Amino acid sequence: MLAGLGYLGGRWAGLWGNDDDGQLRLYGNVEIREVQLGFRVGGRISKLLVDEGDRVAPGQVLAELDTRPLDDRLAGAAARLDAASAAAQRDANGSRPQEVGEARAAVAAAEARLVEARRQFERRQALVDKGFISKADVQTAEAGVAAAEASLAAARNALSLAEEGVRVEDRAASEASRNAAFAERRAVQTDLSDARITAAEQGQVLTRAREVGAIVQPGQTVLTVALTQPVRVRAYVAEPDLPRIRPGMAVTITVDGSEKRWPAKIGYIAPVAEFTPKTVQTEQLRADLVYRVRLTVEDPRGELRQGQPVTVSVPADGKR
Repeated sequence: MLAGLGYLGGRWAGLWGNDDDGQLRLYGNVEIREVQLGFRVGGRISKLLVDEGDRVAPGQVLAELDTRPLDDRLAGAAARLDAASAAAQRDANGSRPQEVGEARAAVAAAEARLVEARRQFERRQALVDKGFISKADVQTAEAGVAAAEASLAAARNALSLAEEGVRVEDRAASEASRNAAFAERRAVQTDLSDARITAAEQGQVLTRAREVGAIVQPGQTVLTVALTQPVRVRAYVAEPDLPRIRPGMAVTITVDGSEKRWPAKIGYIAPVAEFTPKTVQTEQLRADLVYRVRLTVEDPRGELRQGQPVTVSVPADGKR
C-alpha cells in the first residue's frame, strides 16, 4: 500500500513515467528474503560454525547440538529392535526339528503305555472271572487304561502344536512389535539428523542469536540467514503502462550511484490492482491503478543488497 502511494505521489508530481528514449521506467526495491533457522529438537549447542556476515551454501552445516543423549536413545532403540526382530524370526520359523522329534517320541511312549495298560486290564479281567483277584484290582487296571489314553491324547495334541508352529495371531503380534521397534529407532535417527542446522539455499548470515553452550528449545531461533539467490525485485507499474510489459520479458536493473546494469526478467505481474479500491471504476481513477511486478535479477557476485531501491528499465521494443 505504501509503495503504491509513493508511486502515485511521484507520478502526480511528474517525476515518473516514460523517458525520451521511449523506455518505461519502473521503481521498486530488492525484496527482503530471510529465514529463521533453529533445531527441531532441543538440547545444548556444541558447535556454531558460522558468524554474522558469513556466506553460506546449500547443504552447508551451520550449527550442531550435543548428540550424546540422542546417541544413548539410539543405542536403546537399536537393542529393542534386535530383540523384537529375533522374536519375530523365531515365531516365523516355528518349532525346531528337535522339538517336533521330542513330541513324536512322547506320542510313541504314550502309545506304548496304553498298550501295556490294556494288556494288564485284559489279564486281570480274565483272572477275576476265575476268582484269583478281586474286582478292585480290575477297576485299578481299568483306571490305568483311561489314564494312558488321556496321556496319549495330550501327547498327540502337543505333537500337532509342534508341527503347526506358532499361532497366526502370535506371529502378527511379534511382527507388529518389530515394526514398532523399527519406527522408534527411525524416529531417534530423525532426531539425530535434526540436531544440526544446514543451509537450504545460498545466503548470508544476518544474526547469530545463540552461542555455544546455550540450551535451546525446539524451534528456537539460532541463526537468521538472508537468502541471496535468486535476487528478486518488487516494483509497481501503472495501469496505462500495463500492456507494455509481460511475464518473461527481459529488462535491466540499475541502482543509485552506479553505472552498472543488471539483466533481469519479469516473472510475475499481480492480477489485482493496489491502492485504488475495486469499487471505483471512473476513467480518471482507472489511470491511477498500480500492479505489483516481481522480477528475477542475475546477480552472481551478490552486489545488490536486500531492501535497496532500484530502477527497472523496460525497453520500448520489448527487447533488452
